[in-house]
Amino acid sequence: MSLWLKRRFAVIRIVLGTDLWMFPSTAQEMFTDRSAQFSRRLKWSVYVDANGFERDQYDSMNPIYIWIEGDSGDHLGSMRLLPTTGPTMINDHFLSALNGEKICNPSTWECTRFCISPKASPRTAFKLLASAARLMEELNIEFLVAVFDQKMLRKYNMSGVRPRLLGSSLTAQGLVLAGQWSFDRGQLNKLIEKARLDPLEFDLAMANSSLSNRPGRLVPHVVAQDGALTGDLGQGDCLRYQERRL
Repeated sequence: MSLWLKRRFAVIRIVLGTDLWMFPSTAQEMFTDRSAQFSRRLKWSVYVDANGFERDQYDSMNPIYIWIEGDSGDHLGSMRLLPTTGPTMINDHFLSALNGEKICNPSTWECTRFCISPKASPRTAFKLLASAARLMEELNIEFLVAVFDQKMLRKYNMSGVRPRLLGSSLTAQGLVLAGQWSFDRGQLNKLIEKARLDPLEFDLAMANSSLSNRPGRLVPHVVAQDGALTGDLGQGDCLRYQERRL
């Protein structure tokens, strides 16, 4: 019993942007931790509002958030995912790192705002990465893309999640790299082992998310431009998202 209680205190959540209102404390702490990491620590040129939240326009596009909660629902780490069929940071702001060629493919999603709380354990990053890889498998996402600096590239390589480099661009803040990830079953199993991720933890996170519309079956939805659900996610679908604020 005590082992179960200890294990449940590091909870994976998969949350749509439209559902952030259901977890106000954790969501607000996520935006505060993002401010601390990206604005104060890394000195990125990001907007921080009067509440100390680091939010941008992509948070208003109903992304999928993966986050790890502590025993009091506190934010330990998170990342944000958006399909490349809609607006993305890599296409809108870092196209030079892609040699001017936009990525627009329903099987390729963008990962941004990979954030780790100062109070999190080192394994939190592995748990986030393993959860993202499992989510890719569930939603038939073939590739994740992201932009990062050389410091993050070294961390990815040391963590065993080496990206395939797509290109680079020199900006006012230094060299920016664009990378791509995919995970076959062998790579996924190694990542799950490193994260010590119990498959039941991820299954529970999916079952409790809006991506599952009925017990026992995981069915992601396509959200049309008018906000209506239009069916299951398929390789040829073009996703559109509606806005809902905290």
